[in-house]
Amino acid sequence: MTASPLLSLPGAVQEESGSVAVHYGDPLREQRTLAEGAGLVDRSDRDVLVVPGADRLSWLHSITSQHFERMADGAGSEALVLSPNGHVEHHLVVAELAGTTWADVEPGTGAGLLAFLERMRFMLRVEPALVTGAWAVLGVVGPQAPGVLAAAGLPAPEREYGVAPAGAGFVRRMPPLGDGGSAVFDVLVARAELTATADRLLAAGARPTGSSAYEALRVEARRPRFGVDSDHRTIPNELQWLSTAVHLEKGCYRGQETVARVHNLGRPPRRLVLLHLDGISEDLPAPGADVLAGPRTVGRVGTVVRHHELGVVALALVKQSVAPDTALTVGGSSAAMEPEDAPAELDDTRAAARDRIRAVRSATIGR
Repeated sequence: MTASPLLSLPGAVQEESGSVAVHYGDPLREQRTLAEGAGLVDRSDRDVLVVPGADRLSWLHSITSQHFERMADGAGSEALVLSPNGHVEHHLVVAELAGTTWADVEPGTGAGLLAFLERMRFMLRVEPALVTGAWAVLGVVGPQAPGVLAAAGLPAPEREYGVAPAGAGFVRRMPPLGDGGSAVFDVLVARAELTATADRLLAAGARPTGSSAYEALRVEARRPRFGVDSDHRTIPNELQWLSTAVHLEKGCYRGQETVARVHNLGRPPRRLVLLHLDGISEDLPAPGADVLAGPRTVGRVGTVVRHHELGVVALALVKQSVAPDTALTVGGSSAAMEPEDAPAELDDTRAAARDRIRAVRSATIGR
């Protein structure tokens, strides 16, 4: 992916292996901007696909986890492509607008998704295409985001996943980040208009905000990223995607049997939790690092961030049997599980889990 033109903004520091800014000089201040004001987040590294054609909604309905058949114009959603065994192979954020279904996906995954869609076309009237070279996504995030959009002459849909046309592109409202106070809007623009649209939003009051700030609030909200917080064994039931990207009342899609069986049993093999790390090491654990309880591996870490209020925190998939007060380590750092992420049957261990979090945080403060 070509480096984003927004890297020319003052203070921009490019992601080590990416094409957008990880921050613009002050990552913690940028987090506060997203939590209290309005930030412009460059998400132009995401891949974008379009699916026009008369059969698109019934076709997508049959091959994904989401209910597309009755999706109205101006609606959005999330959806998954699953393996025959129910493992997550792709995660899509979708918008239906003016006879075309749009999907944006994790950077670098668009070609693989397109290859899958092409295999599933058969004789149907659909024309999936990868259009990342022509279209890009920006994020406007924070409690003041609706006002910024209005000042920039862009719509701000009121309902979650609502989609409103904006020029040749659209604005889509997503679930909030952080503690719930940060509204999230995805703005799809022609890539040729990326700089001009960013300038409009900055002039309207948004502040440049790097990907690290966005990631910090995403982790706080327990919103997973495909391929980072998921692995080849992940099923939807282990993540909040079961409620955002799966329609439990539809059937006849690949992997549906696993989803329905685990949902009915009510106990997936793993669960997504927030881990508090001691933060003593300057090097954060990499995605995929083992979560250990003594010598035993009990899970894997996904995204690890430095949060402006919580300290070093991470999303992790851990075995369902791990109690929230279990002493954990990740990459040599002490870790404690957020007690609120415990299943109901483990409620009696939450007080001990809170004590463990305090101990982990005190180790950081005492550095």
